[in-house]
Amino acid sequence: MAEEPERQETQEERELAEFRSIMEEPETYEEGLTWVGVVGAIFIGFIMMPASIYLGLVAGQTMGPAAVWVTIILFTEIAKRAFVKLRRQEVYMLYYIAGGLTSMVGAAALSGGPFAQLIWNQYLACSPASASFAKDIPRWVTPPYNSPAILQRTFFHADWMPAIWILLIREVLSRINWFGLGYALFRVTCDIERLTFPMAPVAAQGAMALAETTGKEETWRWRVFSFSTMLGIVFGVIYVALPAISNLVLVRPIALLPIPWIDFTAAAERWFPATPLGIGTSLQSVVVGMVLPFWVVMGTTVSALGSVVINPVLYHFHLLHQWQPGMDTVYTTFANGLDFYISFGIGTGLSIALIGLGRMAMTWRQTRVSARRALPAGRGDISMWLALTLYLVTTVLSMWLCKWLVPEFPTWALVFFGLIWTPLNSYINARMLGVTGQFVPLPFVREATFILSGYKGVAIWFAPIPFANYGAYAQSFREVQLTGTKFTSVIKAEILMMFLLFGCSLLFWSYIWKLNPIPHVSYPYAQKFWEFTALQQAFWISSTRENSTAFKQAISMPIITSGVGAGLGVYFLFTLLRWPVLSIYGFIRGLGQIPHFFVPEFIGALLGRYYFARKYGTETWRRYTPVVAAGFACGMGLSAMVSIAAALIFQSLSELPF
Repeated sequence: MAEEPERQETQEERELAEFRSIMEEPETYEEGLTWVGVVGAIFIGFIMMPASIYLGLVAGQTMGPAAVWVTIILFTEIAKRAFVKLRRQEVYMLYYIAGGLTSMVGAAALSGGPFAQLIWNQYLACSPASASFAKDIPRWVTPPYNSPAILQRTFFHADWMPAIWILLIREVLSRINWFGLGYALFRVTCDIERLTFPMAPVAAQGAMALAETTGKEETWRWRVFSFSTMLGIVFGVIYVALPAISNLVLVRPIALLPIPWIDFTAAAERWFPATPLGIGTSLQSVVVGMVLPFWVVMGTTVSALGSVVINPVLYHFHLLHQWQPGMDTVYTTFANGLDFYISFGIGTGLSIALIGLGRMAMTWRQTRVSARRALPAGRGDISMWLALTLYLVTTVLSMWLCKWLVPEFPTWALVFFGLIWTPLNSYINARMLGVTGQFVPLPFVREATFILSGYKGVAIWFAPIPFANYGAYAQSFREVQLTGTKFTSVIKAEILMMFLLFGCSLLFWSYIWKLNPIPHVSYPYAQKFWEFTALQQAFWISSTRENSTAFKQAISMPIITSGVGAGLGVYFLFTLLRWPVLSIYGFIRGLGQIPHFFVPEFIGALLGRYYFARKYGTETWRRYTPVVAAGFACGMGLSAMVSIAAALIFQSLSELPF
């Protein structure tokens, strides 16, 4: 038998090599979902989820890192007092489940599982913003405004059955769908392309550090984690707790650091028109800059600084014509995106996909045998063909369901979403995560396709179209691998979470909705922002009922083509001159984005490379940074949770008549 040719490393892989030693590949893999995970999931579902729902309605925030780390710390402390040692696999599954059960979706700060979407749908259908098309909203979205189910504020009514059945089918299909494509992307980007996913060790190292505390072998991980947690607590008190608590007793809260940034856009518009300028104020961005590859951060910094020069030039030549003097950062970025950066970002994103596909084609012959034979034993892998089949079958079922619900919508658009755009966009973002640790979603593709398809109606905006971005799941599988957890644990956890999510979501949203209508004066965030969010959504929904030209103008093929050419040209130039290729990914990451957070990232990258790496040694510092990031997030989460609890208690007492 002929020997397989030795695989040659690319320049990109050589630049990423230093990050492969941050965490050793585990030698063995174990099940992570044990009785600890089951009890933890029940605790999160019945304790953390209602708090997350309430917090979203009151303050527009999710429990987020607070729920994750508080749950883990609580269970590790219980384990220590019960003389039980928690394995890192068990701790990581707690992390995984807590994040899944308390996540937030959408600008309306919806948390608390799938029934949150039904709460939003019924509000949208009854809001003044939807008056022109409310009668056209299908019954499988929400009952009509005069239904007893709406008037009595209850899900336990026959009028809700079509919407609940569609919600259940959608939930099951989406979980199988992401598992299939997410696993396939992990195999391609991690096992074949050998990308490092620099942010993946953060969660893995945090889980390992906390697992060590339940045994007797505490190592450097726990020392670094505890120190960075205290740093996060101190900064969290200044950044989060002080404004939250002072707001309870003062007319205006005390904010030593403006949240989330200091905005110079309007002040500097005379010299830098159409240019968002400012600086982020969170120390979290500095920590992220220490974790990400140095040349990725440098590329992003160049992109941010380049916008200071490029945007005024584009404005001078009337390519950024929607910007108006007086606009702040958010409106400036939005206007610039419509004029130029949406199309250019699509082009550069496609160049990343073409680069990745080209590299796969060139290296497939060298890697296909090793990719098939060298899978770690006991990791719980499944066949790539099975994973892709799961994705294909669930995608086709979603397309059929969507076509059944909205027969007027063109089939070609569903095929484009499910079989072209979702795999391509997911692969682009998986590669960006594998190289830079972060991804930048391409905005308004769904909206633009709806408008350009020629469809007239409103039902498609609520239909379960096969449109998703599963790139982040490639990193999730990498995290699971680094902790030595079998992939079968993920399947079990998802099944457990699905039942808990549906049951707890129905229980707690029914209870909260029954107490008061939503929005209500008792829920300040929902009372203030849901109407604005409904107006925004109604604007898009109305775009397929009337003549809309905004996005037809925003999608420019010449600009898209120039983006593809620029991305490919710069990549091959850097490769030819042996300049850092990773900086290209960083540059693309920063295009058209709000640049304020990139300034503290740049500071963190410089501190990490030229101070801490020299002080502790490059290899040691590389091992420290993921643990520092995990500990800092834990400390910030704890500060946020304590301050929010104090605020909620104070507000509850203020409502009492004594």
